[in-house]
Amino acid sequence: MYAAIRQGKAKPGMAEELARTIKEGAIPIISNVPGFRAYYVVYAPDDTLTAISIFNDYAGAQESNRLGLAWIEETLAPLLAGPATAVAGPVIVHTLA
Repeated sequence: MYAAIRQGKAKPGMAEELARTIKEGAIPIISNVPGFRAYYVVYAPDDTLTAISIFNDYAGAQESNRLGLAWIEETLAPLLAGPATAVAGPVIVHTLA
């Protein structure tokens, strides 16, 4: 299992607009990448936005970051305080309830 993590700093007060935009735009793109398993977005109190995608293989995680960063630059940039970053790698600890 591999995770792709994209992170950026949102402009204050953008949580609702970001959630709507991500649901309509990013989820269809990321969920179509081969090996897709799950997608989560966390909005921290300091306006840090973190998207976590889970894939069966590293290639899927890398591809989701490539597509995700392009989509962020094209669509979310006006809602962010700066550029987004991305990392991908193997999940080394995992548990479910």
